[in-house]
Amino acid sequence: MTDLGYMAFDADNHYYEALDAFTRHLDPRHGPRTVQWCEVGGRKYHVVGGRVSHAVNNPTFDPIAKPGALHDYFRGNPDQRLPYEFLREREPIPAEYRDRDARLAVMEEQGLGACWMFPTLGMLYEELLKHDPEAVTITFTAFNRWIEEDWGFAYRDKIFAAPYLSLTDLDWAIRELEWVIDAGARIIVMRPAAQFTRNGPRTPADPEFDPFWARVQEAGITVVVHAGDSGQSANGYAPDGFAATFDGANRPSIKMLHIERAIYDYLASLIFDRFFIRFPGIRLASVENGGEFLGDLLRKLTSQHRRIPGFFPEDPVETFRRSIWINPFWEDDPYEIASLVGEDHVIFGSDWPHIEGMPEPLDYARELKDFSDATRRMILCGTAEKLNRPVQGR
Repeated sequence: MTDLGYMAFDADNHYYEALDAFTRHLDPRHGPRTVQWCEVGGRKYHVVGGRVSHAVNNPTFDPIAKPGALHDYFRGNPDQRLPYEFLREREPIPAEYRDRDARLAVMEEQGLGACWMFPTLGMLYEELLKHDPEAVTITFTAFNRWIEEDWGFAYRDKIFAAPYLSLTDLDWAIRELEWVIDAGARIIVMRPAAQFTRNGPRTPADPEFDPFWARVQEAGITVVVHAGDSGQSANGYAPDGFAATFDGANRPSIKMLHIERAIYDYLASLIFDRFFIRFPGIRLASVENGGEFLGDLLRKLTSQHRRIPGFFPEDPVETFRRSIWINPFWEDDPYEIASLVGEDHVIFGSDWPHIEGMPEPLDYARELKDFSDATRRMILCGTAEKLNRPVQGR
């Protein structure tokens, strides 16, 4: 499936963080408030904000389960195996998970000409530190320096690693944004969650954050809202916390619905707050959040438009379709999603090398077989290429 006649652009690749990813550029004095290592029962864990994190079972990632290990589980589990059975096979961590030159060689073999590169652990730790906004800024200042150093924000114009931004401290967010722009970032990544400031939680479109968003629009870079620990509450129906997502995975749990609930609330808030009316030039890509929620969300937007006449200066569904791009889960129906947001607003992302993705990125091409050649190329390559190019003067 890699013989497309062109190189694809994968809008959802991941690294597994180096052991010193959070500490290499961190003043050790801040360790107790931010990220440290500890050993419990002979295994290494991160201590985040003074508490041992079990967000992942093995934060050293060595050994590691193979890419797409859960592929058949998400395909419908035809062999009726329990989730942990898919994860028994492990291997020493391959070089390409942590080394950008090794990754480039693998990308060539996979038929990828470029990719967006996102954190693994880095998408989980803001939630664990949100009670201490300064710790968030200290942690991700250090983390972003590691990203730039080990991966680069535009390495050889092929690997585009995303710096992590938060609005927990507006002044820091603007300074950090300026730094990453100057360092050549094409995208920034945030989690789909309310922003926890010193004055309490705020919607990401609160006008107090407008100076940050104005600079994003001026720079013309794409904002990626990527799945992570969004702090979504189970309201007593299941244990809270990201580590509990797959606990007891031999039975269904509402925790497994939280990824799409988080992005639903996030995108709805942006539309309800008329964010894209204030900032029509901002391009937002939802990555690894799925797309099954879209039909219901767009119906709700239409309903609110009718119930509150005059509030929205245009049809909010059209605002959504103009400003937001969707990376479906590979098991989602891409034809349905394209019918809802437009074929040119669907982007391919494999989640490689995570266990929830596909064994090889371009295994996804067969999911698009009923699209025209032109549409398939747009989804696999063209749209992400456009989003990766800054749009100046907006």
